[in-house]
Amino acid sequence: MRVTENVYAGGRTASDAVRIRRATARDAEAVTQVFLASRAAAMPYLPRVHSDEDTRAWITHVVLPTSTAVWVAEGEAGGEVLGFAVLAGDDELDHLYLRPDALRRGIGSRLLSEVRGAVDGALGLYVFQRNAAARAFYERHGFTAVAFDDGSRNEEGEPDVLYRWTP
Repeated sequence: MRVTENVYAGGRTASDAVRIRRATARDAEAVTQVFLASRAAAMPYLPRVHSDEDTRAWITHVVLPTSTAVWVAEGEAGGEVLGFAVLAGDDELDHLYLRPDALRRGIGSRLLSEVRGAVDGALGLYVFQRNAAARAFYERHGFTAVAFDDGSRNEEGEPDVLYRWTP
């Protein structure tokens, strides 16, 4: 499947109308909303193991202040957060989520490019086995499945896949 981008007048694409920047503490609410909306739309089979309030606290007090780097993608018009990516440690893409209405516009690819540019060498990530769209996205970007897990390593109990990308 070929990914296409919407082209605006003057030759600009939809992903050009998006700015990628480092996240700040002020982004906690918007990042939480993207996380919750994305998971609900893309993975309705996942059990809800945390309340929205607990998720917000986790993003505010754990993800944003302790991750190696967090980027947000925001629309030029109004600065709405459309997605985010989190680098944990030196080589793990811990999260990459987009709002459901921001899919297939090149935004995920741009966020992934930011993460790749911040690592020295290989990059790994976990994806739930049933998340076919995410798996296809990472495979299109050169990631290879290297290990399959039965779900015992994550709190949802959902089988997942370890992917690795090497430059």
